[in-house]
Amino acid sequence: MTFSDEFELLLCARYPSIYIPTLEEERLEQAIAQSAKRQGNRPVYIWDFVDGYQGNPNDEGSARRNPLQALEKIEKIAPDSPGVFILRDFHRFLSDVSVSRKLRNLSRSLKSQPKNIVILSPEIDIPSDLSEVLTVLEFPLPTAAEIQAEIERLLATSDRFLDSKVLDELVRSCQGLSLERIRRVLARAIATHGEIQPEDVELVLEEKRQTIRQTQILDFYPTTERISDIGGLDNLKDWLLRRGGAFSEKARQYGLPYPRGLLLVGIQGTGKSLTAKAISHHWHLPLLRLDVGRLFAGLVGESESRTRQMVQLAEALAPCVLWIDEIDKAFSGADGKGDSGTTSRVFGTFVTWLAEKRSPVFVVATANNIQALPPEMLRKGRFDEIFFVGLPSQEERRAIFAVHLSKLRPHNIKSYDLDRLAYETPDFSGAEIEQTLIEAMHIGFSQNRDFTTDDILESASQIVPLARTAQEQIEFLQNWAAAGKARLASRHSSLSDRIGRQL
Repeated sequence: MTFSDEFELLLCARYPSIYIPTLEEERLEQAIAQSAKRQGNRPVYIWDFVDGYQGNPNDEGSARRNPLQALEKIEKIAPDSPGVFILRDFHRFLSDVSVSRKLRNLSRSLKSQPKNIVILSPEIDIPSDLSEVLTVLEFPLPTAAEIQAEIERLLATSDRFLDSKVLDELVRSCQGLSLERIRRVLARAIATHGEIQPEDVELVLEEKRQTIRQTQILDFYPTTERISDIGGLDNLKDWLLRRGGAFSEKARQYGLPYPRGLLLVGIQGTGKSLTAKAISHHWHLPLLRLDVGRLFAGLVGESESRTRQMVQLAEALAPCVLWIDEIDKAFSGADGKGDSGTTSRVFGTFVTWLAEKRSPVFVVATANNIQALPPEMLRKGRFDEIFFVGLPSQEERRAIFAVHLSKLRPHNIKSYDLDRLAYETPDFSGAEIEQTLIEAMHIGFSQNRDFTTDDILESASQIVPLARTAQEQIEFLQNWAAAGKARLASRHSSLSDRIGRQL
């Protein structure tokens, strides 16, 4: 059901007070006016604090700087006269006892009249005493069809047409932006070179990054990492490569649903975050990073509002990859103790969205401590698959050394004994191998020469791997994975060998 359908249904059902949170005031007012016209050509009255009522010459400027008078004006209009009353920024006055009481009184009388109050607000901020009076209605960001119509309108002004493939790419890059921002960035493109060009997609992406930065909830994360930059994890890489085309229209025609996401559980420094970045780059999808801590705010109801805003923004930017790092730390307090249940409510909203989402948002969540995760997160249906990322085997350590050295010393990588390096670094994670190479480079640089295999082994001898300092936690994770609770990301890991022996 579209916004217009839902809004017109509320008008017909005589819902007295409708609360619509949005930053797109102009576009929303146009949509309301069109719906009011379809519903018997109802008059639309618009009020704001500075200018009062606008649009009707008889009421011009009335109730200026007086929100209580704005409500009394509605009451004075004949009971059988229809009307839609748009009150801009009225959420700021709802905590006033006289305004709150008047709104509740009006809601009783308007149930039998063809009048509706519509409160426009940039955010949801409803006092508890009005929760039963106000009906919240979401106003979504522009659809692909709306964006395409706007781009074609702007193209017509410059007598220019774009190839259908380029137009589709431009429309996709604009998804997640308000119509006003789309107009602004495309107007900038026209002002720069007199027309809209295929290269202007980058301008749109920069505007999108700016929008995401302003929300202070999601980060637009640039990626250059490739699947080939991941050493080992063959099972996981095969799984990802098979789903490379799952977001295409061809996959929809085949009947494939969108991939839902992955939960990567394992030891720190084994490549879980690197995998999230590589997925985004390989699938040519934008990577959004969610810091769950930013969802939580001090005001009652604001955390839940931010969670809904995050969901709306991620779905508007779809198809995309949503990366949630160390989700175990974010929701370890989901039992609700100590924070009035805020964490529990945010967690509930989030996992419900994970289970019910139909949009092409591929969620990649990473976790180090499986014990801290609520059981609901591990239930089937939240993610397509749960992978365990363990310590690399000797063969995988060789591959990790090869990946790093091919970047650091591509011209003389053959001078390094990869087999010896892999053999001499048991229990080292990928991150610890990288740190070993950095330390070896310091050794070589301090002596004004290139670093060698012996330098790498010397630096490795000075590092105590996490597998020894956190042995109990790692053994628990390995036992958990060995019990069949997760799919193994590595084909040749030491844990794979262990499970094989058990079988």
